[in-house]
Amino acid sequence: MPASLVAPAGEIDLDDTVLGVGTTIPSAVALPTGATHSRLNGFYSFRVGVHEPVMLDLPVYVGRKPSSPRIVTGALPRLVRVASPHKEVSATHLEVRQLGGSVVITDLRTTNGSVVMLPGSTPRRLLQGESVVVSPGTLVDIGDENVLQILPMQRVTVS
Repeated sequence: MPASLVAPAGEIDLDDTVLGVGTTIPSAVALPTGATHSRLNGFYSFRVGVHEPVMLDLPVYVGRKPSSPRIVTGALPRLVRVASPHKEVSATHLEVRQLGGSVVITDLRTTNGSVVMLPGSTPRRLLQGESVVVSPGTLVDIGDENVLQILPMQRVTVS
């Protein structure tokens, strides 16, 4: 990444950061401590198959038996368990999080991988540990017929 595109540590303003759909981002990019989504007034969500949508107000870990990392910075992730009778889905397979106005999918060093299908693009397999920015309508196949669908942002009304 060119040096001109790298912000000094602790100076990342995600509301002003523009990442193209399908852009791979470094794993070091994280929501600054104490940052909120208050300026966005909404959250993206995703659904697995026909199940209820999962809001991205917190990071989400998806897997056949997901667990939180040993060291957590910020909020504890929401854990979403999916069926995997053939053990194609890793225990903690994928992280889905909203960073500012973007949704970021991260492969958590899975054995069988994840296939990302951006609308209008050729499907591609994520590398182990790779992160990618996705848009609403994106499908992510994690195995055993578990397909995540990224849904449009839902506005949150503050009372």
